Amino acid sequence: MISRRLLLGSAAPALGWAGAARAAYPDKPIRVIVPFAAGGNTDILGRILTQRMAEKLGQPMVVENRTGAGGSVGAEAVARAAPDGYTLLFGAGGPLTANPVLMARIPYDVERDFMAVGMVGILPMVCQVSTRVAARDMTEFVALMRARPGEITIATPGQGSAGHLALELVLAAAQVRAQHVPYRGGSAMIPDLIAGTVDAAFVELPSALPLHRDRQAPIIAIATPEPFPLLRGVQTFDQAGFPGFTAGSYGGLLAPANTPPEIFGALRTAFAATMAEPAVLSRVAEVGAIPGSTVQRTPEGFAAFLREELAKARRAAELAGLRPS
Repeated sequence: MISRRLLLGSAAPALGWAGAARAAYPDKPIRVIVPFAAGGNTDILGRILTQRMAEKLGQPMVVENRTGAGGSVGAEAVARAAPDGYTLLFGAGGPLTANPVLMARIPYDVERDFMAVGMVGILPMVCQVSTRVAARDMTEFVALMRARPGEITIATPGQGSAGHLALELVLAAAQVRAQHVPYRGGSAMIPDLIAGTVDAAFVELPSALPLHRDRQAPIIAIATPEPFPLLRGVQTFDQAGFPGFTAGSYGGLLAPANTPPEIFGALRTAFAATMAEPAVLSRVAEVGAIPGSTVQRTPEGFAAFLREELAKARRAAELAGLRPS
């Protein structure tokens, strides 16, 4: 049996060493790569986190939007970065869940190349339509797609994004056809959706909510198990005839693999302190995200969540008949 004295004796030097290391790190600004365009759902959550977390670390956290390949370009940059704590990833469902399933060649391995710090929030998927579309709920929209097979255009934040995967599942389940129009991030499609250049969009709620509130592009369905408090009267996909259908993305902080324990410990502590603030949790909820649970906000919990999401994405792709390309 290990004695209490031995445990305390071994822990005390480690705590002192970690404290000294935290005092040295960071001593310069930290770059946080968001792999999607500025103003999109992932960017919004990333900035909510970094604005407060920077205060905990005592150094600026500079958000860099590096787009491309459904988020894989930004994710690869962090996977290849020096594991010194000065280049981090604010990751999402596209590069961490959908791309490993839908892309035949991906230049990183999620479990091998990253260390999960913690999840900020879950981003429910919604379907919203142009005001030119004569459908005010998902039931009517499915009927419209069935009446005009292959004609309706539906935008997503990108090829292989979480929105794309959800769209393909819905089309397969409803046995209807539509034209997929991929963009480079959720914010990039907004002008075309407002103008009616595209008929609809599958996108995470934070990107869709402002347009819904301004009546520029109404949300007609949300992929949550129960009706969402911010969207009274909006159908769930389950209510629209897709039993048990839920979908969405998420936002969370990751570091390159092999980040030293003392540096990772500093990031973990600052992240936990930031996400314990009621004002931060309130802000996450205000933009339309569901704050991560206490467990999901830990490295272990976020890592387990990523493994589960990857397994679900593989099952979803198989059901939808999607193959890596």
